[in-house]
Amino acid sequence: LVMLNYTVSEENYIKTIHRLQQYGTVTTNALAAELKSKPASITAMMKKLKAKKLLNYQPYYGFRLSAEGNKVALLIIRRHRLWEYFLAEKLQFSWDEVHEVAEHLEHVSSKKLIDKLDEFLGFPTADPHGDPIPDAQGKIKNIQKVCLTDLPLNKPATVCQVADQSPSILELLNHNQIKIGTRVEVKRKFDFDNSLEIKTKQTAPFTISKQLAKNIFLNYAE
Repeated sequence: LVMLNYTVSEENYIKTIHRLQQYGTVTTNALAAELKSKPASITAMMKKLKAKKLLNYQPYYGFRLSAEGNKVALLIIRRHRLWEYFLAEKLQFSWDEVHEVAEHLEHVSSKKLIDKLDEFLGFPTADPHGDPIPDAQGKIKNIQKVCLTDLPLNKPATVCQVADQSPSILELLNHNQIKIGTRVEVKRKFDFDNSLEIKTKQTAPFTISKQLAKNIFLNYAE
């Protein structure tokens, strides 16, 4: 499979189904809401993807990607995350800018280009938000991680992933000087609203909401 010959629209569907199916079988309505599209156009696309053997689909029940569909999804995700890494590391884009640009670049489907890019970047295993980058075979390296809300008191750990990557949450993280690689320890947990007092090397202790904390994942690796 040197080139993935799918349209931009097909690739966006495949990627979205891949994300949604983590929570169970995907329905037409869930997909319509996510892609801001009419259920009729969703159904038409599902038939197309099923004909290409990328989808297991049962009318009135829902669908999941086939093994082949999952492979394609991981290759799209690989391209997207490598471009994000390239934009952040080599072109100094900030982490809240890279996603939108990578959304366009991920559809450039030359495998040779992507494999060369991977090599040029030194085979990174995670993008600027800490999401794992699939390798050329679509395999993802699993890292042990713990949510900030579950981090024991006074046990420093390193931020390795941010779950929600909306610009508003990244703005808040920037404001608090928290990024991938920041060493964090939890000093206090407040029962009233489950907010946490945390400290980083750069800052005096400060309080963050449970809502923000549950999107921050860390590992103990030095």
